[in-house]
Amino acid sequence: MRKLNQFLSGGDEEKEESLLDEESDDLCSLSPTQRMYAFAACLIAGLACMFLSLIVFVRPIKFAVLFTFGNVLAVGSTAFLIGLGRQLSMMFDSVRVYATAIYLGFVVISLICALLIHSKILTLIAIICEICALIWYSLSYIPFARTMVSNLMIRFCDTEL
Repeated sequence: MRKLNQFLSGGDEEKEESLLDEESDDLCSLSPTQRMYAFAACLIAGLACMFLSLIVFVRPIKFAVLFTFGNVLAVGSTAFLIGLGRQLSMMFDSVRVYATAIYLGFVVISLICALLIHSKILTLIAIICEICALIWYSLSYIPFARTMVSNLMIRFCDTEL
């Protein structure tokens, strides 16, 4: 509410925010300690789902559903640290809006291939694309990482010597 009042009154003093700023999301009433526990629990649950999905790898449909659910849990776990609003604004920032859209698109496509189409090959292709899109999205948080990876890929894939 205080942020809304500052915005309406025209006072937008910049202040440095910590990662666990209690005012990062007014809709969340968790303390910083509770946020850390929720982040850890969500991240561990996501990683466990992704690990368990490897056990059912021979059943690509179950693998896709479990892997995608774990993947989304792991990515969404940071919302507990920085707040949902800030998480979404960072995801749809101009630097990573395309990477986010492609990642979310492949999440949906992999679930459609697994649950509606029941195609093992299409599901595996969608999961591989989902992983690549997540890596590209994650690289957007590291300065110059996408440029470096792009240059490396050009060097590896360049047929001219």
